[in-house]
Amino acid sequence: MKTMKTMKTMKIRFFALAALILSLLATSGGCGIAEITETQRTTILIAAAASLENVLKGEIIPAFQNEYPGITVEATYASSGNLQTQIEEGLEADIFFSAATKQMNALSDKGLVDKDSVVNLLENALVLIVPIDSLLEISSFSDIIKADTISLGDPASVPAGQYAQAVLEDLGVYGEALAKASLASNVTEALNAVAEASADAGIVYATDAASMPDKVKVAADAPAGAEKVIYPVGIVSASQNRNSAQLFVDFLQDKTASDAFAARGFKPIAGQ
Repeated sequence: MKTMKTMKTMKIRFFALAALILSLLATSGGCGIAEITETQRTTILIAAAASLENVLKGEIIPAFQNEYPGITVEATYASSGNLQTQIEEGLEADIFFSAATKQMNALSDKGLVDKDSVVNLLENALVLIVPIDSLLEISSFSDIIKADTISLGDPASVPAGQYAQAVLEDLGVYGEALAKASLASNVTEALNAVAEASADAGIVYATDAASMPDKVKVAADAPAGAEKVIYPVGIVSASQNRNSAQLFVDFLQDKTASDAFAARGFKPIAGQ
């Protein structure tokens, strides 16, 4: 009888312990299960600067989705200033990937981007370009006024235009250049204007120029001392998909993404 009673007691204790373990998993482990489910079945939206479209669409997003097949990545591309305005007006983006720190800082100061999530990820460079068959004798940024028509990003919203304005103002030729300029809504539009020879010269990023080697050529690099072109990335505070968004931001800093950025002419600087 003692043996049967002992076995019965052991069974009761076993089932009680099992119930306790299940209860603990439901309370403490439930969050982890939810997080896994979220990252497996999520769509995230990236609001990214126009100059990032080729590398994100061509290499990085496909590579990320191959590693995380349950996360669908969508993207909208425009000037960083335009995207800043859209986020301020309620765009349901999860990630903001800017071509300048100005727009990122403005959003984080307003609490619209999580300041602790922001990473200065890339560096680019400003260049002066002309059509591939141009005969203009341009060898410096100050020579841009030799062109009859000029394409610049609109400094009201386009970081490339803001960088260009600063350089040309330092050189004392911005007013004359502006009088000949058409202002583009993003840097890709400025690039296309020169590539199509509808503008005699323009100022874009080095990565943009490198994307059309058969249509444009670099006539001059930005002068020494010009402001660095920094690309920060951060998570939008209102994101409902934070875990998946963080996975993507982390992915942007790993070797696969860094190599893709470098191949397009960007300089990865995260962690420096």
